[in-house]
Amino acid sequence: MGHACSGFKKLYGITSSCFMNHPSIRVRFAPSPTGMLHIGGLRTALFNFLFARHHNGKFLVRIEDTDKERSLPVYTQAIINTLTWCSMAPDEPLVIQSERQAEHLRIAQQLVQEGKAYYCYCTPEELQKRIAQTTIEGISYARYDGFCKKFIGQSSDKPRVIRFLVPANCKQVVIEDAIKGQIVFSADTFDDFILVRSDGAPMYNFVVVLDDAFMQISHIIRGEEHLINTPKQLLLYKACGYMVPTFAHLPLILGPDGTKMSKRDAAANAYDYKERGYLPQALCNYLVRLGWSHGDQEIFSVPEMINAFSLNAISSKGALFDTQKLDWVNSMHIKALSADMLYQYMKEVMQLPLGTTVASWSLRTMYLLIDLYKQRCTTLQALYRELVALHSRPSVYEIAELNHEQKQLLESLITILSIQEFTHTNLSHTIKEFCHTQEIKLSDLGPLIRIALTGKKDAPGIYDLMASLGKDETITRLKNYYRR
Repeated sequence: MGHACSGFKKLYGITSSCFMNHPSIRVRFAPSPTGMLHIGGLRTALFNFLFARHHNGKFLVRIEDTDKERSLPVYTQAIINTLTWCSMAPDEPLVIQSERQAEHLRIAQQLVQEGKAYYCYCTPEELQKRIAQTTIEGISYARYDGFCKKFIGQSSDKPRVIRFLVPANCKQVVIEDAIKGQIVFSADTFDDFILVRSDGAPMYNFVVVLDDAFMQISHIIRGEEHLINTPKQLLLYKACGYMVPTFAHLPLILGPDGTKMSKRDAAANAYDYKERGYLPQALCNYLVRLGWSHGDQEIFSVPEMINAFSLNAISSKGALFDTQKLDWVNSMHIKALSADMLYQYMKEVMQLPLGTTVASWSLRTMYLLIDLYKQRCTTLQALYRELVALHSRPSVYEIAELNHEQKQLLESLITILSIQEFTHTNLSHTIKEFCHTQEIKLSDLGPLIRIALTGKKDAPGIYDLMASLGKDETITRLKNYYRR
């Protein structure tokens, strides 16, 4: 990666520096509360969080609510709930962008007074008549012709916007991105852009610079869709005399068809993953691997992610969102947790009604069955469904009809089991000995027992099931099956 000189070049353009010697690491996640937080936003928050923790820095959150029509408090709360669920609460109080509007407007007026911005009185109709559409790098826009520069220093009561005055000697803006390397933007790709609209509302590119400076942000880690905004923001950093942060633009998350993931894909609402039974540490583990790697390691605890995380290890290429891979990662984290932890999480965090749906089980039985079924489930919702289904004695069986010999076998087995101790070891010995005595294969008897207990052929091992359900429940289910 090439590194430009730090600071700003007067002759050749404006350059951002990469990996500046910041006195402290301060990063921010700055969502707009115009909808639910999606997976791409959660990954951005995660990368900021991990970078801050790795460097003993600060992770901050700013709510960018300047879109007054679409910003709603319910979305702000949903964003905070998602971050809290993932243990990424900010280290300092929230910054609400709209609450700083008076300061934004004060600095806009200051730039006008310093000759770095000016009033523009052109109406949309005048602009449409005077300015033709320009297409550069596939983006169409009406490039402002600087008509109102002639009125710099003058004032009028007419409706007006405030435009930034791009320096005449600015030929290009060079970004030294911590992920993508050097990126050069020609000054032809932007014009004297608007800082404040005619209704007094400050524009996005203006306020983010002011707020990042106010929050003393050292590194801006965000999605690459914001890269197009960076040249304008660098111009504003210079004009305002602010320290330029290090920029790092994350690769896109791609949908199943290889294009940018949309909110219609699996990313519609990150908080949905909580309701669907994904552990937050598993979701973060999966998301961190979308664009970042640490050797061949796939499964990470949160401390391991923090310890290993580095911007240098982030790829510049997009990463494909794979639900099957997410399920596998989640299953590995589920298996790693104790039955007690899974039970408490399902009951307290997911608020599943375990106390009523499986009320007859003791806590010991519950833990035994959670340990048994967690080996087979990719989500906690699936685990919950398995437990509820097992708690209800089967009324429908995948093998519905038993012949006379099969019924006799089960009846004889019940007689043997009624005098046995129900441990895994003892049941294994007893049933194998029973098969030997009856001159049948375990592969013929095993499925009958499994279906009698669960109604399904696909279920955990019979010894584990019988030991977990206990003698009385096991015998009752065997009787129910052969006596139908």
